[in-house]
Amino acid sequence: MTFAGETVLDDVGLTVAVPAAVERVVSLVPSLTESIAASAPGLLVGATNWCSHPGDLDVARVRGTKNPDLDAIVGLAPDLVVANAEENREPDLAALRAAGLAVWVTAPTTVPAALDSLDRLLRLGCGLARPSWLAEAVAVWREPRRAAADWPRRRAVIPIWRRPWMAVGRDTFTGDVLARLGVDNVLADHAERYPRITIADLPPHDLVVLPDEPYAFSPEDGPESFDAPAACVSGRHLTWYGPSLAEAPSVLRGQLDAAR
Repeated sequence: MTFAGETVLDDVGLTVAVPAAVERVVSLVPSLTESIAASAPGLLVGATNWCSHPGDLDVARVRGTKNPDLDAIVGLAPDLVVANAEENREPDLAALRAAGLAVWVTAPTTVPAALDSLDRLLRLGCGLARPSWLAEAVAVWREPRRAAADWPRRRAVIPIWRRPWMAVGRDTFTGDVLARLGVDNVLADHAERYPRITIADLPPHDLVVLPDEPYAFSPEDGPESFDAPAACVSGRHLTWYGPSLAEAPSVLRGQLDAAR
């Protein structure tokens, strides 16, 4: 494998020796799969079974984010493997590096960090020009939503799982997305990023935000457990960083507004 004359640091500060020409990429993160597919059709040769966007993606499937088929990934001979510090397990990524593959790890916890992370990955990692969808996403997120008389800031719980109940805690991309839309996470100061919760012991809140992933919350599954109004929202727009960021503010505002 021929490498470029310089190396680049990924989001977690690890050196990535990016090949001079990146023509084959395996993605282990659904949002990054969508980002690369939307920016350079044909660049992807492998993705997880959970990579659902774009709907017509025709690449080799390498199992899940937590149990990737390492032998299959190596067999695809990718120039670059893209991963995420939260979605993927470090032992799996270390094994891929030990097999001689270049691995780029993303780790954004805010919207600006996500936009910058995507820009670096696509330009420096994949050798692409900045795509138009990324420029659109930067533009729509430039100004935070300001509280208005008819929409004061709200205090929300954001469950991500039930049986057991778990919710969004500190330092998360999801929490930052909502904060920029006028919704504050009541567990933002929790010691854990995704704590288990007891509904009866939750801090005061006037909203429950229920994404349809990773747990598939719906109007029939989730809202009945809480006393506060519930907003069922698109998990892709709330938790993914990629092309969905360009439309996320308008989509999520509409879904949040419905739960006044």
